[in-house]
Amino acid sequence: MLDLKAIREEFPILAREVHNRPLVYLDSGATAQKPLCVIDEIDRLHSELNANIHRGVHFLSEQTTDLYEQARERVRAFIGAASRTEIVFTAGATASINLVAQAWSEKFLHEGDNIVVSEMEHHSNIVPWQLAAQRRGAQLRVLPFDDRGEVCYERLGELLDERTKLVAITQASNTLGTMPDLRRVIDMAHAVGAIVMVDGCQGVVHGGVDVQALDCDFYAFSGHKLYGPTGIGVLYGKEQLLDAIPPYMSGGDMVDRVSFERTTFAPLPLKFEAGTANFIGAIGLARAIEWLQALDSAAVAAHERDLLDYATASLRSIDGLRIYGEADAKCAICSFNIEGAHHYDVGMILDKLGIAIRTGQHCAEPVMKHFGVTGMCRASFALYNTREEIDRMVEGIRRAARMLR
Repeated sequence: MLDLKAIREEFPILAREVHNRPLVYLDSGATAQKPLCVIDEIDRLHSELNANIHRGVHFLSEQTTDLYEQARERVRAFIGAASRTEIVFTAGATASINLVAQAWSEKFLHEGDNIVVSEMEHHSNIVPWQLAAQRRGAQLRVLPFDDRGEVCYERLGELLDERTKLVAITQASNTLGTMPDLRRVIDMAHAVGAIVMVDGCQGVVHGGVDVQALDCDFYAFSGHKLYGPTGIGVLYGKEQLLDAIPPYMSGGDMVDRVSFERTTFAPLPLKFEAGTANFIGAIGLARAIEWLQALDSAAVAAHERDLLDYATASLRSIDGLRIYGEADAKCAICSFNIEGAHHYDVGMILDKLGIAIRTGQHCAEPVMKHFGVTGMCRASFALYNTREEIDRMVEGIRRAARMLR
């Protein structure tokens, strides 16, 4: 069992009030809160070791560079990559996916090829591939899901062919919570010679990943959903793939030699880290991972599952409430609507009660279209949440339902 009281005390923001009520924060799927050790680490870096990396021989630069590269090793071990050269620090998962969509498609995507994207993707794992297909004269194919939120795997076999170059799929839907059978998808894609890009933003938090065991080709996630800083993300790519694609951005630190006649590039992973890196973000992310790894992962998973099951049962007791996403494999996310009530209005009433949920399309407009709605309410849980907070949310939803219907 987790010591929830001790864990919550590590998150200063959870002690504050909103609208004169104790905060109930149920929006961790958008941004998780940071433990004090991460906050302190960021403050320490700013006050004691703020110097640019890779370019200085003075003490501060060397110390910061060492911490930055240690952070890369921490991430490598955390996701099970074979080598530090396969870990690229970016501005976030969106930047990671765009890097692949731009650099990989420039070399490997051609007219008449196709890309398969699942219907439940976040916009960040749809639009970059849509633009890449348009640039290169390729086709974008959509892998649908059913009304329970389960991927229609039988359709994948119909969509894949010898001209399929890439499949883009989430590890866990940010709206439905669905956790697809990635190994099944990856094996099917590899069988036709396609590579796979996995959006791991939610999945890396809820269950983690071993990229070698999964055998994905690219994997992206953001620090701010993993109890770390904003503005930092990770791109994992198999070394031979990263080595084969051209640089995405150019500038300082990603070059080997520069002349007006010819430029050569730095080895991996620096080839993809142009400019001044977010070294404080990377080091802060490593501290967040260290904090998370100190917890009992089985206890964390059991607690999150309990929150999901408890919330699902409690929400189902509300007349006129529909939950979207009832897949067998699901992470700690509940999206719902109340018949006769607009999702924004529900969210605003809950906010006045000190309860933070997310409302709208959740950057997943195709999911909204699938269900014929303009938006949804979404409660997303983290390891610091409690059953008592879910009780407050459900009480607030009942109140909102009475007011709005």
